[in-house]
Amino acid sequence: MEFSIKSGNPEKQRSDCLIVGVFDGGALSSAAAALDDASSQAISAVVKAGDMRGQLGSSVLIHHVDGISAKRLLLVGLGKANEFSTAQYLKVIRKSVDALPATVKNASVFLAELAASGLSVSQKVAQIAEVFLDATYQVNSLKSKKPDAIPLKKVQVFVDPAEVKEAKDALKQGEAIAEGVKLAKDLGNLPGNVCTPTYLGKQAKQLAKDYGFKVEVMNRTQIEKLGMGSFLGVAQGSDEPMRLIVLQHKNGKKDDKPVVLVGKGITFDTGGISLKGGAEMDEMKYDMCGAASVLGTFKSLGELNLPINAVGIIPTCDNMPSGKALKPGDIVTSMSGQTIEVLNTDAEGRLVLCDALTYAERFKPSAVVDVATLTGACVIALGQHASAVYSNQDALAEELLTAGKSAHDRAWHMPMWDEYQPQLDSNFADMANIGGRPAGSITAACFLSRFAKKYDWAHLDIAGTAWKSGKQKGGTGRPVPLLTTFLINRAS
Repeated sequence: MEFSIKSGNPEKQRSDCLIVGVFDGGALSSAAAALDDASSQAISAVVKAGDMRGQLGSSVLIHHVDGISAKRLLLVGLGKANEFSTAQYLKVIRKSVDALPATVKNASVFLAELAASGLSVSQKVAQIAEVFLDATYQVNSLKSKKPDAIPLKKVQVFVDPAEVKEAKDALKQGEAIAEGVKLAKDLGNLPGNVCTPTYLGKQAKQLAKDYGFKVEVMNRTQIEKLGMGSFLGVAQGSDEPMRLIVLQHKNGKKDDKPVVLVGKGITFDTGGISLKGGAEMDEMKYDMCGAASVLGTFKSLGELNLPINAVGIIPTCDNMPSGKALKPGDIVTSMSGQTIEVLNTDAEGRLVLCDALTYAERFKPSAVVDVATLTGACVIALGQHASAVYSNQDALAEELLTAGKSAHDRAWHMPMWDEYQPQLDSNFADMANIGGRPAGSITAACFLSRFAKKYDWAHLDIAGTAWKSGKQKGGTGRPVPLLTTFLINRAS
């Protein structure tokens, strides 16, 4: 889909469809008012007839309006003017896409002119690109009959002439984030027999080829030489080859310390010997969404070519039950030298991440952020709306929260107090890999914190936000918008 920034009179635009807004009670947006005047009050007639009352998300399509060059006019309800904010704006954009006829190949959008509390022009323009691309996303289905291609190919976003330059920069950012989200969703939606650790390594190499990243994809022998006994322990139950993927974007100053992103890449999680229940186990193909979000963020990073140094580290393997698999009670030695009693093999994500966090030390990072579909406890705590943020530095946590708010990819700061640490005590090793049922998401973060003491670190638990279940089952691409915005803010 091709996006462009334009300015001009709405009635003169030749387009398959113009999109304008109507507030609750019939008040017209600026563009709608201009079209109303040009069409001898055709819009007002629709409002007076009661066909468009302005309720949030409602829509009316009008064909061949006299005085207007476009073939169609889509009126979208904006709700109450004094309540029009970020959430309403995003809903209006999505409803606009949903209401477009299937035959529309190009559309002109006059929604960035709307005054929404808490949104700048840049944010409004970027969100048009992000939401349009998200709403028209097609699952990379392996069905024999492919879905029909989306006919919408061109979208013109109209702004005031004084805002054109700012809007163009914002549009580039929005498209870049949307491309990263798409990659993350594509990877998450693939089945575990396709999206293997080897496949993720190939995707990383393709990104490196496309954008000039430095890339290394390590095999088991190389991982053994690093002493990653915890990561190796998780992988030992699977016949699928494990990989450690390292991507580097070096576009900052030579001496600038990099930001390191670490993504959990369990390409399928059966739970191992601590076997999961059969219900919804198919969704455990999404247990690599942390890895997918890091690759997606690097896609966005490459599109924007941000002036920053960044490293992506992805430990990836399957977690399978077999005669070779870890058993409850086994003890592994992590790359850091700390020993771990594995009380539950289904708490494997932290076992692969801890070695990756130790590996991150060699880059002398300015900050490390790990991303993982880590705990069901996080879903119980926050549901599907917010990712959880844990950090050993409140300032870093605040950066991530601010980026999430700006990107409309929200997160919530969770506690990680020392009082939780004793739940990980073990009689036989330096620590256990679980801390019992109470505060499960917190004790998982406490576990990871023991491997992240040499730098500023944050952990994003995305178990509730990385994918949707039910009829709309599929990856969401989160938290690519949050992470990309975080890097944009750091680069500036």
